[in-house]
Amino acid sequence: MKINIITLGCSKNIVDSEHIAGHLRKAGFKLFFDRSRNDCDIVIVNTCGFIGDAKEESINVLLEQIAIKKRSRSPRRLIAVGCLIQRYEKELRQELPEIDAFYGVHQWGELVKELIELSPFTFHLSPFTFQERMQSTPQHYAYLKISEGCNRTCSYCAIPLIRGKHVSRPMEEILDEARRMVAEGVKEIIVIAQDTTYYGLDLYHKRALGELLERLATESGAQWIRLHYTYPTSFPLDAIEVMRRHKNICNYIDIPLQHINTRILNSMQRGIDREGTLSLLDSFRQQLPDVAIRTTLIVGYPGETLEEFEELKEFVRQARFDRMGCFAYSPEEGTAAYTLSDDVPEEEKERRVSELMAIQEQISLEKNQERIGKTYRVLIDRIDNDYIVGRTEYDSPEVDDEVLIPHHSPFTSPLSPSPGTFVDVVITDALENDLFARLVEK
Repeated sequence: MKINIITLGCSKNIVDSEHIAGHLRKAGFKLFFDRSRNDCDIVIVNTCGFIGDAKEESINVLLEQIAIKKRSRSPRRLIAVGCLIQRYEKELRQELPEIDAFYGVHQWGELVKELIELSPFTFHLSPFTFQERMQSTPQHYAYLKISEGCNRTCSYCAIPLIRGKHVSRPMEEILDEARRMVAEGVKEIIVIAQDTTYYGLDLYHKRALGELLERLATESGAQWIRLHYTYPTSFPLDAIEVMRRHKNICNYIDIPLQHINTRILNSMQRGIDREGTLSLLDSFRQQLPDVAIRTTLIVGYPGETLEEFEELKEFVRQARFDRMGCFAYSPEEGTAAYTLSDDVPEEEKERRVSELMAIQEQISLEKNQERIGKTYRVLIDRIDNDYIVGRTEYDSPEVDDEVLIPHHSPFTSPLSPSPGTFVDVVITDALENDLFARLVEK
């Protein structure tokens, strides 16, 4: 039997899908991660329910798969799982009766059990664990989830309602998984959680991210370790010291700041104000002068005035982030902000998104142009028709800039570098989101 898993949303969902696939592969199923594939017996859609756009995409994909199921000549089973199901299972069951089964984010074991019972073969069902995994990303990089859930109370965010309280994974279990990744060919480990900086508080009664990074750097064998989804409040600065000491930890911090105005930050229940945010960014750059900082911001939050938006714009100009994303505020049922008046019109929200991103695109262009003529180590991700495509340590896959090396660039051997290899390049040109380069001749 063939099973296709379609994953929507964030990298945390990718990890969930990979663990589901690992158990099913062990049970003898043939697994695929391919949205375009239409020949599988079972399709699992791992949905996202974070914000309005993500929910809309999840519904559209489910409708798309329902249509394919109706046209199929052979029986197909369609299963919806994940965050959207956790929040809206009752409504979805009523609106989409063509879906055969629904599972929330705490029911992976039940999902695997049901599917194994559908198999014509007999298998021993072992308990669902994070030890089984089938990687869906390219072989040379993988995501490592260090905890589940979130203890924050951000007023706009439904994740704690969906995923529950923060639960850290034991450090030895994380290290075992990292070592297995490297043994299977992973060069870059991307550390993720809903809040990586909270890691350890529930398990070890202290923030243990710095210790975890130290051990990953020295014990995993990974050539690159990248840190995502940090949180500004009570940031464990010892982690920055660990990053400074270990060359295999990328000079890269992903830290969603959401806003800079103190009144809005207080309403968002972020636990930090303008001055605390500026001080934290200053600490990063003092300890890691070469660090690339990625952030995300929210515009159109209830009550955001034009003056507060102008303050946010000026902050972006001054902070000069290396990478930045921006979202229009989306009211989410059950959150504290849902009771506030969503008084910024949708068109105005989108205008503010565009205006803020235009500022960032200019900053990105200027920063990229400063790299022209410099030499960087690049991890090759793929080979396209015209370019060999890779990334520097300052860029995460899928969301950040890429380095494009023309095929006619001089090579040190008759063969092009293959995905998963490291090469040295000189930057020859730059755009807002791309760097062009040639291989360093040896």
